[in-house]
Amino acid sequence: MAKRPEFSFRNTIFIRLIATFLLIMVPVVLLGIYIYHWSIRTASEDISKTAVSQISFYLNDLENEIERMKLLQYGFLEDGDLNKLAIIWETMGDIERMESINSVLDRLITLQNSSNYILDVNVHIRTIAKSISAVKGVKDFDEKRYYVIHDQFRNQTQLTGWEENLLLIAAKPSGSRERDPLFIVEIELDNMKLKEALQQFNIYPNSAAMLISGKTGLVLVSGEGIDRTNGMRELSVKLSRIADGKSVPLELGGRRYFVSHAYSSHLDMSIYRFIPERIVRRPLDKFYIWAWLFAFVSLVIIVVYAFSTYKFIHKPLLKLMRGFRRLESGDLELAIAHNTNDEFRYIYARFNQMVASLRTLIDQVYNQKIMAQRSELKQLQSQINPHFLYNSFFIINTMAKRGDNERIEQFSVQLGEYFQFVTRNASDEVTLKQEIHHARMYTEIQKLRFSRRIEVRFDDLPAAFEQVLVPRLIVQPIIENAFEHSLEKMARNGLISVQFEQRENWACIIVEDNGNGLSDVELERISRLIEHQDDNSETTGMVNIHRRLVITFGEGSGLHVTRGELGGIRVAIRVPLKGD
Repeated sequence: MAKRPEFSFRNTIFIRLIATFLLIMVPVVLLGIYIYHWSIRTASEDISKTAVSQISFYLNDLENEIERMKLLQYGFLEDGDLNKLAIIWETMGDIERMESINSVLDRLITLQNSSNYILDVNVHIRTIAKSISAVKGVKDFDEKRYYVIHDQFRNQTQLTGWEENLLLIAAKPSGSRERDPLFIVEIELDNMKLKEALQQFNIYPNSAAMLISGKTGLVLVSGEGIDRTNGMRELSVKLSRIADGKSVPLELGGRRYFVSHAYSSHLDMSIYRFIPERIVRRPLDKFYIWAWLFAFVSLVIIVVYAFSTYKFIHKPLLKLMRGFRRLESGDLELAIAHNTNDEFRYIYARFNQMVASLRTLIDQVYNQKIMAQRSELKQLQSQINPHFLYNSFFIINTMAKRGDNERIEQFSVQLGEYFQFVTRNASDEVTLKQEIHHARMYTEIQKLRFSRRIEVRFDDLPAAFEQVLVPRLIVQPIIENAFEHSLEKMARNGLISVQFEQRENWACIIVEDNGNGLSDVELERISRLIEHQDDNSETTGMVNIHRRLVITFGEGSGLHVTRGELGGIRVAIRVPLKGD
């Protein structure tokens, strides 16, 4: 008995790897990751919160300013001189008209000067076909502009756009069935002033701010960090995914930014602030050296750990795996050696012992099982021969009684060839071509007995089937059963058909007759005997053939018995086309 290898606990691979990993890797990894990520997260959160707070405050202030403008705008709708111009223009004298226009113009200028964000204030009076501007004075009625902003106002949109400018709209209804209002007061916001207000957020180099109006599609950009010409649509899609009050990292034009977002639902307006990522990381410069040191140490540790893993685990496992592959290929003479006193030495010793035991088991068990199976196969095969011999003697006896010497001579030659096929060598298998030839010869013998009562039709054997090896006497007994049990009592028109079919990698020999001597009950009994074999039952006829095929080729092969289209029994013999 081989001596069991000894190894101490301190020599185990597991303890070596765990100790090495804990002593070198864990403190460096945990400390470095914690310090670096904590610093990044803290600085990012502080800057992001500040940025969101600033733009939210500005957006709230802008919202209040626009609300104040709206109040002044709606108050202007009730101006007496403006309403007189719109309603009683035709009855007014020239002096009165001039005074009313000057009064309206003064009111417009006052409204324009009420806010730094107002570029111009216009009133479009449809009834007199005039437009009055705080900047340009009295001018011709701008019909196109009037109806465009009127449609926007009719859709309950007070904040709209015209030629890339934001407009606040208020309209005076006509008080009649007419849909068009008497006049429309519009406040045109100053884009330059809005950009100047956004500029207050660009306190860092390459930073930027962007205002997007959802209702008008207006985009205002302040700062040098954002390209105003290329990729604005793609940028708008990316920005739309940022939630209100959140900051996320984003890459634009090869630079990385922290983008903060504030949104006003009342104005349907968003402000985005772009802060270069390096600005966020600037407070962390003192940690960069630690990051490089951490990367270097991590690299060294990875190399050491990979080498240790390869030497102590991977390499021995590869050796063991190669041993199993050689064993699978049938090499039972291999032995694995291992010099290190660890777990693999024990595993290799057990592997070598297993191989030696396997060689013994093959000699004692496997070969005996094969011999027993061959013996059973021989015994089953031999059961078929006496059955045909009895019938042959009966035919010769009948012919002798009739004095048919010529047919006795012919029958004797065929019978001798038949038994020569059965006994000429000790091989268990023949080619399917030989087996079918033997079955054809058997039908010729039977024609001497049944004369013209029974016809046998043989299809041509496919070339792909010819060299398939099969157990001897698997087709002839099926044809014999058709003669003896299905067609023997028929006075005329008996028919046996032998066909060949290929189904994927299987060769199928189909034997079918038109006899009526087999009832459905008997057919079901035969099918049940074939599908559910009983080791204690008699193994003759079709059960015999099925069992020999299963022993030779395994599951999937054998016989399948059904009622055929000709009315008699249909037996399909299934054998593999290729393989062992």
